[in-house]
Amino acid sequence: MSNTVLEMLAAEYPQLYLNPDVDSQETYKQAALQGIEPADRSLAHYQGDPFDRLETEETPAGPVRAVTLGNRRDFELVIRNLTAAKSGPLTPVPQSQGASMLTVFNWPRIHAHLALFPESEKAEAFRRFTAVKANYIDMLIVLSRGPYSHVNAVSMGCSERQWLQLSDTIRRFHELTHVICRRQYPGNVDAVRDELIADAVGLFAAYGRYDPEMERRFLGIQKDRYTGGRLGNYTDDPKALLPLVNAEISRIQQIIGSQKVKSPFDLI
Repeated sequence: MSNTVLEMLAAEYPQLYLNPDVDSQETYKQAALQGIEPADRSLAHYQGDPFDRLETEETPAGPVRAVTLGNRRDFELVIRNLTAAKSGPLTPVPQSQGASMLTVFNWPRIHAHLALFPESEKAEAFRRFTAVKANYIDMLIVLSRGPYSHVNAVSMGCSERQWLQLSDTIRRFHELTHVICRRQYPGNVDAVRDELIADAVGLFAAYGRYDPEMERRFLGIQKDRYTGGRLGNYTDDPKALLPLVNAEISRIQQIIGSQKVKSPFDLI
């Protein structure tokens, strides 16, 4: 099976050639933070999938690169590979996590720029080039293909095929919302609030409306009880946050109901 999308990704982020089940965090630091490329450029640890795709999405905050991986293990390997230098290669990806927004050093771009200069000028060229973060730091969203928030199709009242299509839309708009918020409001970050906003945009993109009960199901909330789900990914004490989360969900519902929304991103 072709690994074309993974090959394109690895050409820009060579740490994808590493295997997080085998390679050490120090090896990842050398690749991701120092630009030392792995000697073995094999992608045999990935499976590839016909649904794999790499696209550029246009948003109100500029273009965003998005990769969708149809195989769940490939998705988890890519996330672990791109975060291993900081978090360690053995850090698991929660089953309820289906996407991630990442900032990644693009060392091949740095190396290509330095190749334009003689050896005596490379140090100064490196300093000037890396003084502008946009030159070498990429924002990338990585999306899996599967039921959103690990919620099954039966509970959503639709077929498996329909739910996969809806999940893809929710997940894509959710992550694009994170990118827009980080670009437009870089100092205003609140993990739980930001998840609620991103879910609202994703739901509106998929359904043309906001359903608070769907949102609670995504987070693992049933009848004002936390039963286990995505909310636990963002806080150590999801039960304590329930009153605030439920109040925020109601507030979002009221805001959306009072607005004439033309684009899902208008909700942000």
